[in-house]
Amino acid sequence: MHPLILFAGYLAVAVMPLLLGALQDLPPRPLRDEIASGLGMSAFAILLVEFVLSGRFRTISARIGMDVTMRFHQLVARAALAFVILHPFLYSLSPMGTPLPFDPTRQFTLGLDADSLLTGVLAWVALPCFVLMSIFRDQLPYRYEAWRAMHALGALAIAAAVTHHTLAAGRYSADPLLAGFWLLLLAGALASLLWTYLLSPLREARHPYEVASVRKIALKTWELTLRPKQGDALPFAAGQFVWLKLGPGPFTLAENPFSIASAPAERPEIRFVIKEVGDFTRRLGDVAPGSTAYLGRAHGNLTLKGRAAKGVALIAGGVGIAPLLSIARQMQAGGDTRPLTLLYGNRSAGQIVYAEELEALARRDGTKVVHVLSEPDAGWTGRTGLIDAELIGEVFDTEDAQDWLYVLCGPPAMLEGVEQALLARGVPPENILAEQFYYD
Repeated sequence: MHPLILFAGYLAVAVMPLLLGALQDLPPRPLRDEIASGLGMSAFAILLVEFVLSGRFRTISARIGMDVTMRFHQLVARAALAFVILHPFLYSLSPMGTPLPFDPTRQFTLGLDADSLLTGVLAWVALPCFVLMSIFRDQLPYRYEAWRAMHALGALAIAAAVTHHTLAAGRYSADPLLAGFWLLLLAGALASLLWTYLLSPLREARHPYEVASVRKIALKTWELTLRPKQGDALPFAAGQFVWLKLGPGPFTLAENPFSIASAPAERPEIRFVIKEVGDFTRRLGDVAPGSTAYLGRAHGNLTLKGRAAKGVALIAGGVGIAPLLSIARQMQAGGDTRPLTLLYGNRSAGQIVYAEELEALARRDGTKVVHVLSEPDAGWTGRTGLIDAELIGEVFDTEDAQDWLYVLCGPPAMLEGVEQALLARGVPPENILAEQFYYD
């Protein structure tokens, strides 16, 4: 879908409970109380849509990118948290079922029963803890798989508590139409969980892969090659990534996103370039050929599809070379004759992957490969330093450089610096492709 359609749909869902509440024509209350109810209802709608945003649906992420989808997921969760925290403090009414001594007519009493008050308090306490555990995930003493299980179960428990609180205590949610709206959103949230943890793995189980080879190709860097056990490999565009599972079954939470380094033209084999940075990747050398693997559907917008440009610039840092290798390989296999420049940064020469292949690539007409090392070994005669604005200006000095397509992949600091340097040189934002999955 077009991004504007997606945003309009999201906004409509967030605002819909306010509209349905306004249409009930109930007696007016003090403005503070109406704002408190509105914040609570909008927060609930946002929290239920969060399940869909995290469900890896390509209908959502195909046009805006998985990185933008997940960043939006993070930011709106924090907005919902702010709404939830403010929600009870804005009421001028007493939340208790028993009227206050000065309120015999119960004009200032919300009249919550013990159960609805309890589920509201539980959600109000749990949600800040839930969001903080997501923000500081890397500092927690848990493996990613354990955190992911807690994240899914915690989200489900909070949604259940808020659903009960809303339907049992909500002034406006007592209306059948608004109550039906909440149940519809809850069904969508549950369907997203069902897709992520059951239906999608079942789909993957029908198309298993086997490990064809695992070999070390650079310092702490491995090449993993898979081939389907039957049929053809999954369709993908050069530059995309998939979630990979290695193990006996597809229902494991131990899955990791990796960019595909091979070209679509090389199917049915699919190759990955993976660096040792975590528990899973450090054990990659122990994976035996013939082991079973499962792949999710391809995602990502680092692709040339539908993008016309006079030339293609690939700017990689470290293992970020993987999706850019896929692009370069596909351009060569598909006979794409546009000028191509690959700028590849590493700390040392021992981290350069496929050095011989890159040398051969550089001998193609119209192709240039530039290496830069930040901590060069003795005897290195190439460029040194970082991929910065000065180097960008030296490497991409052609008159039509503004009309090229720039595809970036690497560490966050490099991506931000390169993007700013390109914008400063007059490259239009739509000619710069990058995916950023590290934010906090």
